[in-house]
Amino acid sequence: MGKRRVEIIIKGQVQGVFFRQKTREKADKLGLFGWVRNEDDGSVKIMAEGEEEKIKELIKWLRVGPRFARVDEVKIVWQEAQEEFSQFDIN
Repeated sequence: MGKRRVEIIIKGQVQGVFFRQKTREKADKLGLFGWVRNEDDGSVKIMAEGEEEKIKELIKWLRVGPRFARVDEVKIVWQEAQEEFSQFDIN
């Protein structure tokens, strides 16, 4: 499959529920690189790079999210990997 990059927007009750922290933990376990941040509109944005199968595992987890989150919508845009990240950060 190879390396890919994905931009993900998560909408719902996703801020103030440890969403960014748990996303980073999951990404680290999967060996993914990139970042996660809260957006002004209440959504969470994720940019992740790595093996396509590992990204798909992250997306599957993001559709549910951490314990107190409520995920209403997941927008996914696949891109070509640029390999510009050295870790997975919370921005």
